[in-house]
Amino acid sequence: MIAPRNPFTTKPLAGAVALTFLVLLAGGALFSLGFEASRDESGAFSAFDAYLWRVARFTLFQALLSTLLSVSLALPVARALHAHQHFTGRSFILRLFALPLALPALVAVLGITSIYGRNGLIAWGSQHLGLSFTPDIYGLTGILLAHVFFNLPLAVRLLLAGLDSIPPDYWKLSAQLGMGSRARFRLIEWPAIARSLPGIMGLIFMLCITSFTIVLTLGGGPRATTLEVAIYQALHYDFDIGRAVALTLTQLALTLTILLLFRLTGRPTEEGFSLAVRTHRYEKFGLGERFADLSLILLAFLFVVLPIAGMVVSGLAADLGRLLSERTVWRAIATSLILGSVAAFFAVLLSLALVAAREAVASGRKAGGRQSLFERGLDTGASLILVVPPIIIGAGWFILLRHFADPFDFAPWMVISVNAAMAMPFAVRLLRPIWDTASARHNRLCAQFGISGWTRLALIDWPVLRRPIGVAFAFAMALSLGDLGTIALFGSDAVQTLPYLLLQRMGSYRTLDAAGLALILGVLSLGLMMLADRGSQPIAREESTP
Repeated sequence: MIAPRNPFTTKPLAGAVALTFLVLLAGGALFSLGFEASRDESGAFSAFDAYLWRVARFTLFQALLSTLLSVSLALPVARALHAHQHFTGRSFILRLFALPLALPALVAVLGITSIYGRNGLIAWGSQHLGLSFTPDIYGLTGILLAHVFFNLPLAVRLLLAGLDSIPPDYWKLSAQLGMGSRARFRLIEWPAIARSLPGIMGLIFMLCITSFTIVLTLGGGPRATTLEVAIYQALHYDFDIGRAVALTLTQLALTLTILLLFRLTGRPTEEGFSLAVRTHRYEKFGLGERFADLSLILLAFLFVVLPIAGMVVSGLAADLGRLLSERTVWRAIATSLILGSVAAFFAVLLSLALVAAREAVASGRKAGGRQSLFERGLDTGASLILVVPPIIIGAGWFILLRHFADPFDFAPWMVISVNAAMAMPFAVRLLRPIWDTASARHNRLCAQFGISGWTRLALIDWPVLRRPIGVAFAFAMALSLGDLGTIALFGSDAVQTLPYLLLQRMGSYRTLDAAGLALILGVLSLGLMMLADRGSQPIAREESTP
């Protein structure tokens, strides 16, 4: 019999390469910031002034207010959706609530302005009714609207997961006892919701505190600026390195503190992304209660669907023929697709390396043995990159590269590297269950027959991994297409992606052009997300098959 090749050589080496990439990317940025601060301590420390603390306070305030609004509005909607599980359109509404997660932030912002802006639907309606009301979306109001648009659907789906975890016998008993709505909420629903509520609020708070694009486009001036936007302004407009370093260190300290608290509060359950779970409810709802619940669902539906429809209508109203005849637009589309596909390729490749190395090292560990530091790194390395937001990585490398060359010359490599790293946590989550299951089934058989290397990949692993790799690639590419954080720092006339070009057109008040570009970007991103969603459903069925 042919001796099997030792699997604990090449796979850990590939995993070590992937870990090294993540460490160098994040560590290089942090080293640059520390080195720059040590070179000019007086400049860095002098930047910790009243302006910085005002920006930090606003960063926390808008994130806290957005979180409270999103969760408090999502709670009655989730209860209503759970109480009425068989009305027509429920599945459609839940699928619609997944769309904001797939939309690039810049596209959603344009959809929101088409409804709530000074020239939006509400302003148009008030004029035709003879009212003098003109909405002002810029500033804290616009930031809150955009955050609730993104996070309310997410909170609804996660809260539904908590409600779906309630045993069916509880609902039968509540119906037998004749419990009213308040009693059901206090005795049955609230204990289930309370278990996941801290994790849900922590997740949304984290999303709000790192929402660079929303605050950049809707902030409306120095009074409504967050730390990430202030970093961008300090580098892009003022080129104040000392202030950029101080702002970045403050943002990093804030992010680390919040992530630590997030870990202490626990994670929200993830079953809220499944539409298959339905619980039989035995109680009879009165006409008034039914009307109130369906009205809440309708209002939430309109709140989510109107900006999406507004984005489509505004995009179709643009001169798409002229836009698609411009070389600049096609160059931006090509640049986005090329950089996005390369970033997605590296995200999948590095994620596979981490997943394969972790499984190989875990298989080689003795039963009951403790995890080594290397194995822990393989296990959590991809997620640790989320500790350092993209704007901090971009700022650190921007400051470092300026000592050697023009940092704008490195734009393609920085966009690819940062986008690949930021997509890796999601790619690992998609690939790891399939890889671990396939390895458990095939490792011993492959070792007995001496199947390894490229032969095993072609005959054994690839048929199983082909679909999840495609899903991870589509998801990573969609995330890369909508990214603005890195390209906002490194972008120039030589390197323009669709989000960067869209931001330029918005800045020059070419609103119709921006709407047309947003429609193109939205269609590309949603198309990739739909491919990922369709591909992930068979994966979920395969995972549940014994």
